[in-house]
Amino acid sequence: MSHNIVVLPGDGVGPEVAEAALTVLAAIAAAFDLSFEFDEHAFGGAAIDACGDPLPGQTLAACKAADAVFLGAVGGPKWDGGKQRPEAGLLGLRAGLNLFANLRPVDVHPALVDYSPLRPERVSDVDILIVRELTGGLYFGEKKRTNDTASDLCQYSKFEIIRVARVAFEAARGRKSHVTSIDKANVLETSRLWRETVTALQAKEFPDVALRHELVDSAAMKLITSPGSYDVVLTENLFGDILSDECSVLSGSIGLLGSASLGAGRQGLYEPIHGSAPDIAGQNIANPVGAIASAAMMLRHSLNAPEAAKAIEAAIYSALQSGARTRDLGGDLGCTQMAEDIARRIAR
Repeated sequence: MSHNIVVLPGDGVGPEVAEAALTVLAAIAAAFDLSFEFDEHAFGGAAIDACGDPLPGQTLAACKAADAVFLGAVGGPKWDGGKQRPEAGLLGLRAGLNLFANLRPVDVHPALVDYSPLRPERVSDVDILIVRELTGGLYFGEKKRTNDTASDLCQYSKFEIIRVARVAFEAARGRKSHVTSIDKANVLETSRLWRETVTALQAKEFPDVALRHELVDSAAMKLITSPGSYDVVLTENLFGDILSDECSVLSGSIGLLGSASLGAGRQGLYEPIHGSAPDIAGQNIANPVGAIASAAMMLRHSLNAPEAAKAIEAAIYSALQSGARTRDLGGDLGCTQMAEDIARRIAR
């Protein structure tokens, strides 16, 4: 059976890292007798330039029909101040596919502990999964603007909280059985509802999973001072956006980490967590590991190919262990060369 994957190269280094991921997927197809059909569409700033819309109707329709969607990167200063923002396409895609849970794994490769800004003993045992609610909160609330004032509505329902919390608790069952739910319940009414709802769900459906609550300001500090104390982190849209980027530096480079955005079914959106990095676009120096790790997540969560996913992850581990490095990690490999090194290590 062939898997239909929509590829959205996007902006900046997006096309380069997306192509790198496809190089590794080609090696996976050969090693595991899998078949992929790649369907490329304009998205983000590139789509604004092409047709004036960051999420053209044709692109959204193709994404809805696909088994999975792979995104390179979106955005850049080129579109600042314009009528359309590339990021609006990403929000529209998440809503259009009803992808309400974003999964961002954060770990530190043993060979890269010295690249972390923290001392090695602080990061040697880091293995965090951040589960971020993706289609509610401030990003999707009603927005108002006058000459002198502006407002963004933050709103959550119990239904939205329960469905993303279930993702976190179920993931924790396959890990260390611990969830930390992060909110601002001492100030925000939405956070009070969040905390009450998560507590009730844990007691009713997941009594085997430990739960603790933390305020977001305290958690922002503890994720740096004691990151090894976290297993699964559950939080709302805005907090998750900020905290997951904070955690990305623990690994030594934001270019190393991938992500999956999931809904109720198997379909998902997969992308590295780094931005479009327009200052290095077109120079073949971007780190493709985050994009390649995202491809592994796609195999696991959407394409029912867990062994192929493990093969990619093992190849990434082997490459980094052997000293393969892009410039962000002090090496001299280009984006293409790093992808080719990982692809050569694919083994069934």
